[in-house]
Amino acid sequence: MSSITATELKQNLGKYLLLAETEDVYISKNGRIVAKLSNPYVDKIALVESLVGIIPADITLEEAREERLSKI
Repeated sequence: MSSITATELKQNLGKYLLLAETEDVYISKNGRIVAKLSNPYVDKIALVESLVGIIPADITLEEAREERLSKI
């Protein structure tokens, strides 16, 4: 995680875009965090990894889908 000022971001945007591929970059203005640069794919990967093993081994994906949809 990196924390920078809005001025620093404006002066070195390319550098921080590259850095945001691997870690979150928090941007502050007047001493207060106002934004975060992050890789949009990292959150999706973490979500998928957290779901691994959530479907029991004795049920197919189609059966799990049908069960889920029947509860709606």
